[in-house]
Amino acid sequence: MRNAILAITFALTLVSGSVDAAKKKTRPADVGPGRIAWFDITTTNLAQSREFYGKLFDWKFTALQGTDQAVEIVSRGTAIGTLRGAEGKIGSFNGVVYVQVTDIQASCNKAKDLGGTVVPGFPFDLPDGTGAIGLVVDPSGHPVGLYSRTALAAKAPSPAK
Repeated sequence: MRNAILAITFALTLVSGSVDAAKKKTRPADVGPGRIAWFDITTTNLAQSREFYGKLFDWKFTALQGTDQAVEIVSRGTAIGTLRGAEGKIGSFNGVVYVQVTDIQASCNKAKDLGGTVVPGFPFDLPDGTGAIGLVVDPSGHPVGLYSRTALAAKAPSPAK
């Protein structure tokens, strides 16, 4: 359930852009492969965390359409992540960093080859052609998100491994 909430929150954030429905939905900034493209911070107290991070980093927060359990984090006018309420206690998939990759399927396959695991249900395309995300767990058990600006559907099928 937590994985689904994480994925839905990320997908909603990427495609919402802002509460203004007339505004064109955009992808996160192209930061280049291997660099942090997005992150989620999970909290048990959304209001307290907004105040803390807002004052600490001068972040602003934008409401996300369709939920009152998450807000988009905006730094110097650029959306950089989400702050979202935890479903109960904060667990192992709460607070995920998404690293930009060129090819989401190849990166998931490489993670498996290196001893990691791909979380069931990943990778998948984000709505409106904004890219694709994957979630892998490294050999020590730490989750890491993968984000590609190119959707899976836009690529030729990868050979099965």
